[in-house]
Amino acid sequence: MQILFDAAVSPVYRGILAFFLVINVVLAFIIVFLDRDRREATSTWAWLFLLFIMPIVGFFAYIFFGRAVRKKRQTNTYYNPIDDDLHRKNYQQENPQKYIHEAHNPVVRKHSDIVKTLLTKEASFLSHNNHIDVYTDGHDLYRQMLEDMRNAKSFIHIEIYTLELDGLGKEIIDVLEEKLGEGLEVKLLYDAVGSKTIHKSKFSHFQSLGGQVEAFFKAKIPFMNFRVNNRNHRKITVIDGQKGYVGGFNMGDDYLGKGKLGYWRDTHFRVQGDGVDALELSFIHDWNSQSHREQLSYNEKYFPKNAYEDGDKSMQIALSAPSDNWHQIEFGYMKMIMNAKKSIYMHSPYFIPDNGYINALRIAAKSGVDVNLIIPCKPDHMLVYWATITSVAQLINDGVNVYTYENGFIHSKMMVIDEEVVSVGSANMDHRSFELNFECNAFVYDDKVAKHLIEKFKEDLKVSEKLTKERYEQRSTWIKFKQSIAKLASPIL
Repeated sequence: MQILFDAAVSPVYRGILAFFLVINVVLAFIIVFLDRDRREATSTWAWLFLLFIMPIVGFFAYIFFGRAVRKKRQTNTYYNPIDDDLHRKNYQQENPQKYIHEAHNPVVRKHSDIVKTLLTKEASFLSHNNHIDVYTDGHDLYRQMLEDMRNAKSFIHIEIYTLELDGLGKEIIDVLEEKLGEGLEVKLLYDAVGSKTIHKSKFSHFQSLGGQVEAFFKAKIPFMNFRVNNRNHRKITVIDGQKGYVGGFNMGDDYLGKGKLGYWRDTHFRVQGDGVDALELSFIHDWNSQSHREQLSYNEKYFPKNAYEDGDKSMQIALSAPSDNWHQIEFGYMKMIMNAKKSIYMHSPYFIPDNGYINALRIAAKSGVDVNLIIPCKPDHMLVYWATITSVAQLINDGVNVYTYENGFIHSKMMVIDEEVVSVGSANMDHRSFELNFECNAFVYDDKVAKHLIEKFKEDLKVSEKLTKERYEQRSTWIKFKQSIAKLASPIL
């Protein structure tokens, strides 16, 4: 404040500083008293600290990162009423115990509390007739996905966070344009921030062929998106209502291991069965929330009678969104941790959960559960990386086995408990995924899928290094300083 009265400081500079101080006071009042979406006190204090320690920086940071989406902004078409006969799904929320007890899958009956925890949205119905293929390498994944696209007969719907129009991205667009030439319906929804290097104008040929493309929460002012928060981080592809893809892979050459981070390790599911209906429900809602020209209806074209009859995997699709008071994916993760009796295996590239989540893992480890976590050895977002290291340091002392992946970059978001229940999807184990972004995870109740993912996890351990107490304590003073800054900022990362 003294600088405002310093005669050596120019009146213009004093005026600018005074303006931002006043604005910051107003923002502080909004954050404390009017912002109903600010759920955690730690987040409130972090914003107040930034606003008053760095007034100008804090102001712009809050404008771009601090505001949460309003519920009416995202729910103008939120899950229209669905014809049960059409979808062959009763609303299981009304009588969940009936559907669980009728399940032939013993894993579902054993973990029925996880199933009930997730039964809060239409898309989270429990289905049993699914076949699931697991992909951990981008080349394998996109070879199969492109083949499925080329064989499409009716429609292709893609919802993606990051799309790059490089080698892989162009190949995908070329295939989509081929299918448009055959008369198929093709819709593409990309996130305006996650895919910041592209613009709808680059899809002129795609659109001239009848393809439809939308940017999620696009900037109203060119090159200035005030919605850096609340991004659509989901990765969903649905083909003909018969095949669905969900997981952590985006679309671009980086995800084939051709970027600066090297080999890209991720996890993705290819689904056949009624679980595809859940992915299509999510896509339709998200498309309708952004498209003002054509609203999709819930009809037989998008929910055809499933042709796959050999599936035996039980699964649910969990969705999280910024205005939800019920954090479906976070609570699903937490319930898995609480249910674990023998083992927990986790991947998370960004691990910055709240203390309740960390304490649940500490309690699990102390009670004899074998808890294992793999994180990256290198950052793609510097501040987030150091916050991750700070978070896992709390786990090491209580017996959690933490490893850093040394073979490129691990982007997989996965949890497996007791070789029985699996969660794979787009949601990181951090505040941003749990409360700020639109996310999608598949929860699978099957010992074969679980054991397969554990085998992949153990293969990852061969190219990982354990983060021991001794190794952690050897970090330099400069790294300790960066961790301290990251820890202060972690509630708003």
